[in-house]
Amino acid sequence: MRILKHLFDNNRAWAESIRQADPEFFQKLARQQSPEYLWIGCSDSRVPANQIVGLLPGEMFVHRNIANVVEGTDLNCQSVLQFAVDVLKVKHVIVCGHYGCAGVRAAQSGQRLGLADNWLRHLVEVRQKHRVRLESAADDSDRDDRLCELNVIEQVMNACQTPTCQAAWQRRQELTVHGWIYRIHDGLLRDLNVTVTAFEEMLPTYEAALSTFPR
Repeated sequence: MRILKHLFDNNRAWAESIRQADPEFFQKLARQQSPEYLWIGCSDSRVPANQIVGLLPGEMFVHRNIANVVEGTDLNCQSVLQFAVDVLKVKHVIVCGHYGCAGVRAAQSGQRLGLADNWLRHLVEVRQKHRVRLESAADDSDRDDRLCELNVIEQVMNACQTPTCQAAWQRRQELTVHGWIYRIHDGLLRDLNVTVTAFEEMLPTYEAALSTFPR
């Protein structure tokens, strides 16, 4: 008996539903991928990138890690970003966090998770940087939500400062970096108004986004 047979059954049903809607879909998909979007999101199983924005396979390039971190020493993320911008010529990089992120909660509370603790130090740094803004939160839930939002803002800035994005803007390539957050409770996205289309927009956009948080 095939292991996880129900997943193969689901796959066949899914493929057949796609073929019924567009008989040539998979043939066209196999010939090339030309997405306009790179999604950098959390690995959380409740946040499926393509589905929540209504895009089909081939329309979005995706990188996911715990707590949607963009870190300069992470060769995986940096390679995905470089390939997406330089080779695929995506026009939009979307950094998307989500409320109720377990990684954010762990960084906030000091909970020990094991090997992931080394990764979550990036979140701890964000928490320390914005300690005053977090301390003014009404309660623990509000504090966690704020850190989720602040983390997205910081990761957008990290993406903007990569050599990949800097070089793209220098050569006048069309590229916009966005910061969004997803609420699992209602399935809706929120734009955090931290959208950057050029190097000179980085600092004013960052400062404007932070000004919405009480201190």
